Amino acid sequence: MALDQGTTSSRALIFDQKGNIRSMAHKEFQQIYPQPGWVEHNPNEIWSSQMEVAAEAMSKIGINGQNLQAIGITNQRETTIVWDRNTGEPIYNAIVWQDRRTSSLCDELRANGYAQTICQKTGLVIDAYFSGTKVKWILDNVHGARYKANRGELAFGTVDSWLVWKLTDGRTHVTDVSNASRTMLFNINTLNWDEELLNLFQIPYSMLPRVASSSEVYDTTNAAFFAAKVPIAGIAGDQQAALFGQMCTSQGMVKNTYGTGCFILMNTGKRPFISENNLITTVAWQVNAETYYALEGSIFIGGAVVQWLRDGLGIIKSSAEVEQLAQQVDDNGDLYFVPSFTGMGAPHWDQYARGLMIGISRGTTRAHIARAALESIAFQTMDVLEVMVKDTGINLTELRVDGGASANNLLMQFQSDVLGIKVVRPKIIETTAMGAAYLAGLATGYWKSTDEIASLWQLDTNFTPGISSESLRLMKSKWADAVERAKSWHKG
Repeated sequence: MALDQGTTSSRALIFDQKGNIRSMAHKEFQQIYPQPGWVEHNPNEIWSSQMEVAAEAMSKIGINGQNLQAIGITNQRETTIVWDRNTGEPIYNAIVWQDRRTSSLCDELRANGYAQTICQKTGLVIDAYFSGTKVKWILDNVHGARYKANRGELAFGTVDSWLVWKLTDGRTHVTDVSNASRTMLFNINTLNWDEELLNLFQIPYSMLPRVASSSEVYDTTNAAFFAAKVPIAGIAGDQQAALFGQMCTSQGMVKNTYGTGCFILMNTGKRPFISENNLITTVAWQVNAETYYALEGSIFIGGAVVQWLRDGLGIIKSSAEVEQLAQQVDDNGDLYFVPSFTGMGAPHWDQYARGLMIGISRGTTRAHIARAALESIAFQTMDVLEVMVKDTGINLTELRVDGGASANNLLMQFQSDVLGIKVVRPKIIETTAMGAAYLAGLATGYWKSTDEIASLWQLDTNFTPGISSESLRLMKSKWADAVERAKSWHKG
């Protein structure tokens, strides 16, 4: 069973030995927006929703924990939870990866010359996206937090650590290398928490989880939860799990997951590859004592732009309607939509950018807005892949795609058009959960090797480019212009 704890929902999927999904359940949970640019979750709701869907997925096929070989966990990364070790209760809401409240602290760190040190140690750019500044904010702003932290009474974890803590009744405080590499506190060269960075952020070492590999038995669940003690045997951040689930196990293979955000990862092999174009270097996974690294471009608003069309504008009733609406027009009607609602991620990293729609005329319709929204996802992906090729010198021949929006044929065809390469969609697009299940199954012998797992990967559709070079040149130019206009808006 894979526990897939995402930004907007908790999901549980049960896989058989052939890699087929036997059961699935999901539940959305509350998004909390206390101030503009702030995003929080209730950690107890994360836990309860995750347990609810796990129970539902098992009941759908009439099994319990005695039928489970292992549990793998994959999670929204960077989202930060601090809890009391004695009570097990969070001292503040989870601060979500999208949250921008520590932007000014990031500005200070850059102004004080820490960018190069942090990049060399962690592979990351200084941004409010990562966990380190969020932990510091909680310690600085929650009454009594720093006092308790200094006494060793508080625990910090990303969502994977929180779930393992809860599943084991507080016996085990652990994370894996892929999640640790997203905190801005972890040295990806030594694969240890970094003392200099902990001092910089004033975070006591006692708060941190043990860092383990991505595929090993960390502990077993409390028997009361699943009517059995089930091994917890795989952990990976959601995007690294998707890279593994897509079987991008060779250097140069690339995937894009179209979720709330878009996350493009290239397997760069067994050494960290530092970008010169504002991409992130991250640990992909560690399996059998071998550590693989990846180059990553993170786009903050991907599928979330479709949610905004539904919930913010109300021009669609369900996310599934967007493709049908966009197909009512032949093109975007010269409308360009830059959905930088919470700033821009890679390769721009402008935390003060805000959303922009430009080219609106009296002829602009709901359908044009829907089409421009979908195209924005493909254009942002294009921006990242272009600099990824520059950084590595590896020419891409295909992009493997997954995540909810990859089911949208209009988007996938346009993605192939703007990239000029093949876009490959597998039969099972739940590759994030699949990666977590594979990592857990490898640790417990359910699958014998990555080669065995690779043989399970099945193609659904190949999309190939089919747009004139002149049309493409004009669209790219207008997109680039729109992006520049959206930058630095919030700074005044």
